[in-house]
Amino acid sequence: MRVILAEDSALLRDGLRRMLTDEGYLVVAAVGDGAQLLDAVAASEPDLVVVDVRMPPTHTDEGIRAALEIRRRWPAVGVLVLSQYVEQRYAVDLLMGDNARVGYLLKDRVADVGEFLEALARVGAGGTAFDPEVVRQLLRRTTHTDPLSRLTPREQDVLAEMAQGHNNTSIAARLHVSQSAVEKHVKAIFDKLDLAHSDGYSRRVLAVLRYLGS
Repeated sequence: MRVILAEDSALLRDGLRRMLTDEGYLVVAAVGDGAQLLDAVAASEPDLVVVDVRMPPTHTDEGIRAALEIRRRWPAVGVLVLSQYVEQRYAVDLLMGDNARVGYLLKDRVADVGEFLEALARVGAGGTAFDPEVVRQLLRRTTHTDPLSRLTPREQDVLAEMAQGHNNTSIAARLHVSQSAVEKHVKAIFDKLDLAHSDGYSRRVLAVLRYLGS
């Protein structure tokens, strides 16, 4: 899988390059700002980009704006955004439109190599990967809405796992319940939130994330 890294910290950028190369990814470019990222994507059209939210010259939103531009111009390219903190406005921006092949992780998550690589693989395979803290804050952001308040505590747990990008088998293992119980909770969640059912795993997560981002 061909990957472009966009991170202004040379130390972190080099560390990510080494990690991904060791895991069998082909890092076709590693850049330090949003403009270079867009140029690199135009030149090589990778499978996946990993980009920091805040990059030069202002260190505010250059990275996320580049990520959104990539999603608009090259929708087949997966985008995994890294951020020091949960920036709800940027997370919601990523949730708009077709949310396959997208992820948002806190930088602390990169320290857990296995979890970071799992998230990267999910996004590269066409799925989603959202940091648990991002999901928790989006859930709190929408607890005032009537449909979400109808969910039981266990259904909210399942919803949070779904929003991170986990499938039913993974949710069952993480919550220590049976897969049939998870399937029952998922059905109840979709019914209570008035969300259309879909056979596609990524579309199912997309529906939940769209609701959370509303």
